[in-house]
Amino acid sequence: MGLRFSSFLSYSAASSSPTLGDLPESCVASIIGYMDPPQICQLATLNRAFNAASSADFVWESKLPSNYHLILNKIFNHFPVGLGKCDIYVSLCRLNDLDKGTKKVWLDRGSGKLCLAISANKGLSITRVDDRRYWNHILTEESRFNTVAYLQHTWWFEVEGEVDFPFPTGTYSLFFRVHLGRAHKRFGRRVCNTEHAISLLWMEIHQPKSSSLTQIDCTHTKGGICLDSAFIYPSEFKKSKAFLNCL
Repeated sequence: MGLRFSSFLSYSAASSSPTLGDLPESCVASIIGYMDPPQICQLATLNRAFNAASSADFVWESKLPSNYHLILNKIFNHFPVGLGKCDIYVSLCRLNDLDKGTKKVWLDRGSGKLCLAISANKGLSITRVDDRRYWNHILTEESRFNTVAYLQHTWWFEVEGEVDFPFPTGTYSLFFRVHLGRAHKRFGRRVCNTEHAISLLWMEIHQPKSSSLTQIDCTHTKGGICLDSAFIYPSEFKKSKAFLNCL
């Protein structure tokens, strides 16, 4: 009987000891405010205190771009009023259409940095892109815009574009997402097979100080290039191979 009573006292003492759930919500929110968004979301599953703290406005205010109000006004015509900062962050992390779908803008989920993609077919100016003797438009699920511009052949071409968007202060880099296909000769003329134009192997051409892609070597024709889109990312992202693989 004494043994049972002793065990009961030990259990009662252990059950009354403080746990993570006993921490004040404001204290938890102050701590997780220093963490990255993915870490905050993971901690939200621990208990009710962490779940409530992870939704605090001041936690997500620091994760949003400093000019997020301008970004919201640019992307959404009628953004719901009264949403919490966490909901705003989630909304901006989605692929949001811009300029009638010719561009897509989103926040990187892990860092809150702004990213923007421009469709090659609809958002960029490409030399003779509407002339089917030189370019084709190919439907594919491998593109965020579901279509790419495929170069049949040409002597030279230029790709240019303009962006009017309230980018947060920072340094950005421009990437062109292209796929290089194989050309073959038919009747002494270089042609390209569109059946094999789309594959999972893409490359990114980094343009550090220029917003155009130019090819003016007129000594021979060019062909077999699939141009998907142009991407504008924070410059520090170019050092991450894992990130570039997600382009």
